[in-house]
Amino acid sequence: MTTTPQAASIGSLDRALSTDQVRDFITEQLAGRDFEGRDVVVIVPDSTRSCPLQLLMDTVYAALASQVSRLRVLVALGTHPEMSQQQLEKMFEVGPGELASRYPRAEIANHEWWRPSELTSIGTIGASRVEELSEGRLSLDVDVTVNKAVVEADDVLIVGPVFPHEVVGFSGGTKYLFPGVSGQQMIDASHWLGALISSVEIIGTLGVTPVRAMINEAASKIDSNLLACCVVVQSGTHDLHGVAVGDVTAAWEAAAALSANTHIRYLQRPVRRVISIIPDRYDEIWTAAKGMYKVEPVVADGGEVIIYAPHLSVVSHTHGAEIAKIGYHCRDYFAKQWDRFKDHPWGVLAHSTHLRGAGTWTPEGGERDRVTVTLATGISEDETRAHALNYTDPATLDIDAARRDPDTLVVDNAGEVLFRLGAAPTTD
Repeated sequence: MTTTPQAASIGSLDRALSTDQVRDFITEQLAGRDFEGRDVVVIVPDSTRSCPLQLLMDTVYAALASQVSRLRVLVALGTHPEMSQQQLEKMFEVGPGELASRYPRAEIANHEWWRPSELTSIGTIGASRVEELSEGRLSLDVDVTVNKAVVEADDVLIVGPVFPHEVVGFSGGTKYLFPGVSGQQMIDASHWLGALISSVEIIGTLGVTPVRAMINEAASKIDSNLLACCVVVQSGTHDLHGVAVGDVTAAWEAAAALSANTHIRYLQRPVRRVISIIPDRYDEIWTAAKGMYKVEPVVADGGEVIIYAPHLSVVSHTHGAEIAKIGYHCRDYFAKQWDRFKDHPWGVLAHSTHLRGAGTWTPEGGERDRVTVTLATGISEDETRAHALNYTDPATLDIDAARRDPDTLVVDNAGEVLFRLGAAPTTD
């Protein structure tokens, strides 16, 4: 007889949980599991997500540290830049040198995706299975590699937020494994699959999307016990609407359902212009592009999305050279010239299409994009236009006047809340 994986959850749409509620709930859920003498890896997000990481880490550490034989904390970078000690301290909200004293039994480290020695292969998803999972969009063997600490552990506890996501539907859960702590081929294949579906089609889609199905298939090859503490954060704050703890899939499903009713705003008509005001947690276009992903569905044909980020002067800390080679283009630009682009990193191609948005390309007519994407950043006009994007000087934008314009939507703290057209679904 098999048992259905379970997760417990608390939370609501209309109010934030108190610190005591969060701490007591997580402590109670972890107390019901035997971690005595076990090797446990805790996977946490990097600083590009709103998350009360100190509260969560304090609670998890208190529950585990006295029981486990080894406790490792792995920052799920994906292919984001390595976090310095100072950056880690800021993310965990501690002073210089205080990580070791606050969590003396924990080994806190970046996922070093750039070091092959830190990765191990756990098998292959065969071409026929990839074709099935992708609903016919891809057919290739995918080597599944993951940080070796995950394979060595008895238990893997994923701790982090769930938001609408442009590649997979909703972030969180097994996505913290792939791409969070995985190797390159799985990252490239899953992200290009998301691009083929398109951001506007997949973002904010509940359930097992084709990309989620591929990620779950990869996760099924991990023998370690996979658990999760998934949280639903009020964007830009440390306030939590909900927490789910238990089996990784069940916890993610509970949190995603709450996120769908928390992180999606509905408009009755499209707007001609969106100004996405990018918060400091995004310091490169690679991540600030979320200011486009989350608003593309509400922009009228021929409209414009302005990425307003005067603090930002870098396209990508780790992928800038590759992006410079191809620029930003719609999906068809790459897919219909595949022989020309197939040897570029597929994850970079995917990022390019997600920022550029919907459009078409033909040999005769060239590229026609549905909306104009404009950067109002610290990146120069020459560099911006060289990447096939529009430019405006951020100093020339009158944000206050834009807020009064009925055809303009100004989004503060852009990047985590999704905007859609239509009526909000009713909730029980």
